[in-house]
Amino acid sequence: MGGLRWALADGWTIVRRDLGHLRYQPSQLIGALVFPGIMVVLFGYVFGSAIPVPGGGDYRDYLMPGLFVMTSVTGIMATLTMVATDLSRGVTDRFKSMPMARSAVPFGQTGAYAAQSVLSFVIMALMGLLVGWRAHHGLAAAFAGFGLLLLFTYALAWAGVFLGLLVKNEETADNLVPLVFPITMVSNTFVPTAGMPAWLRTIADWNPVSAVVAACRNLFGNAGAAAGSTAWPLTHPIAATLGWSVLLLAVFVPLAVWRYASAKR
Repeated sequence: MGGLRWALADGWTIVRRDLGHLRYQPSQLIGALVFPGIMVVLFGYVFGSAIPVPGGGDYRDYLMPGLFVMTSVTGIMATLTMVATDLSRGVTDRFKSMPMARSAVPFGQTGAYAAQSVLSFVIMALMGLLVGWRAHHGLAAAFAGFGLLLLFTYALAWAGVFLGLLVKNEETADNLVPLVFPITMVSNTFVPTAGMPAWLRTIADWNPVSAVVAACRNLFGNAGAAAGSTAWPLTHPIAATLGWSVLLLAVFVPLAVWRYASAKR
């Protein structure tokens, strides 16, 4: 128990350290505030005039869960870049020279990103309300949807920490950022998968992103939630989301902690 309290205390110190950096990096905070609004306006009004919604309904109502999940998926690249930057600049070596728990730094980094994600989700939800999006199944279901989003975000952040420790270089990490877009595009984030070629639809239906989007549409009561699909992740999206999140945590938490302990510039 003493070791656990030590790790939690050190992890909380890292969380405060990473969040405190926002005061000295206002561009990062501004990006977190502006990006959600741009995404809502760009996709909601540009795509909204051309894409039919399964079963009818407003496209922005269909879109918002997809945008929430797209923001969640960027957690991979955000933590990857943050960890690679600390490693390449020697910050990680300084942490490792201190009398602190080895697991504290990755736990703190993922915790800090999860806290930032809450702010992004709140801003995007407010923007969605302004353009007509609503959570039709009440507050309890809405909080459950955002809880799933936060769990999936946190799990992906651990994958980002592990990859950042592998990459080690912030320039390389920046070059990998565009790779996040195929993950979100080959899914039901922006368009129904029914119109895709059979082989691509299979990939999209089993993409974890599609399960999270479908779970949010079900919990929020948004358009497209009842779109027909025979793929198990889309017929049981909440269970699939929980399963994917637990699997990601089970794989990447021990890998990230192990890699951190052995990482060198």
